[in-house]
Amino acid sequence: MASAGIAAPDVEKAAGLYRDWLGADVSAPRCLPEHGLIVATVSLVNTQIELLQPMGGRSPVGEFLERYPEGGLHHLCYQVDDLAAARNHLRTQGCHVLGDGEPQIGWHGKPMLFIADELCGVRVLLEEA
Repeated sequence: MASAGIAAPDVEKAAGLYRDWLGADVSAPRCLPEHGLIVATVSLVNTQIELLQPMGGRSPVGEFLERYPEGGLHHLCYQVDDLAAARNHLRTQGCHVLGDGEPQIGWHGKPMLFIADELCGVRVLLEEA
């Protein structure tokens, strides 16, 4: 399944828009201090969206909001069966893996890593299924 991460300056406000305008099922915001995020999950019939608000300090989501104060698409997430194999394949194709290239445990508790904005200008998060 694919999902999207949307940076939002105010997760509560963004969650209300998805709930009221689209009739989406929206989780209560959760504070994830170990990831520096406040997250609410939006569930529609065939779509999952994560609303992401930075929690203090410097973070990639906070840096994104500095450039785009109203918020916007931070990343698309794709699940893969073998994260290391996917990373290695992308590197052979010339794609840049962000950070040190080693998977980290994401807020879903699964290994993940980010790919630079080289896929049509969109940052991609790969998560092991």
